[in-house]
Amino acid sequence: MSPGRSDGPSGFPSNWGYIMEEIINVMTTSDSTEVLDRIGAALLEARLISCIQILGPIKSTYRWKGNIETAEEWIGIMKTRRGLYGRVQDEIRRLHPYETPQIEEFEVADVLPAYRQWVMEETGNNDGK
Repeated sequence: MSPGRSDGPSGFPSNWGYIMEEIINVMTTSDSTEVLDRIGAALLEARLISCIQILGPIKSTYRWKGNIETAEEWIGIMKTRRGLYGRVQDEIRRLHPYETPQIEEFEVADVLPAYRQWVMEETGNNDGK
């Protein structure tokens, strides 16, 4: 047991419900890392996400307005709480230059409890409103 923490039922920490709140990954793509850096910085500052990971470049081939397009893009994967998804989505849409940005949410089926707690703490001063 950590200093300052009391045991709850069955020996679990008393903040177990807080730790078990569901976390999700939110993914978006962009044609520049600068856009993802700007989105990530704004969401981190607002405590809507705990981190953003930027991967790429990737090659995207897609149908857009009747044409088949190919572009080089980067992926931004953000960690947050399920209760903040609506606000995260709204902020990405507001900050993203794409007319129709890819914004997808992925459930995290299992995660190291300490990592889950870190995500909760970093987004925990945010009432979801």
